[in-house]
Amino acid sequence: MSQDSTGVDLETSLGYLLKEASSALRAAMEEALRPFGMNVTRYACLELLAQRPGLSNSELARGAFVTRQSMNVLLQALEREGYVTRPAEAPVGKILPTRLTPLGRQSLEKATAAVRSVEVRMLAGMTGPEQSEAFRLLQSMIRSLRDTA
Repeated sequence: MSQDSTGVDLETSLGYLLKEASSALRAAMEEALRPFGMNVTRYACLELLAQRPGLSNSELARGAFVTRQSMNVLLQALEREGYVTRPAEAPVGKILPTRLTPLGRQSLEKATAAVRSVEVRMLAGMTGPEQSEAFRLLQSMIRSLRDTA
């Protein structure tokens, strides 16, 4: 079967390769996080809160690449399980700032070690300068796409 000449050549498509790398990274992270009762979205939420305490549901959703509705469901579960706290009423406006509990921080520490091991594995075939260049190139691609949006 011949490939349509207007289609994308998947063998040379950088976008397709990036998506494949993203998928492989997510699968490896999911596997590494499973023993801790976590998935990538839960980990991302906890990591964001550790780095930026008090983020709103909307900010967390954007940072974890999920919908606000999905993040709200996740935050309710994390609150029930004792990983995060949110005030009963918004101190200002409608935003309920979310914070990690000690249990959330403890769980995040273990998960972070697992995620770091995946990143080390992913970069194992690259030299330090190659890693730096890959990082620079990916940041450049992101900026280019966001600047023209």
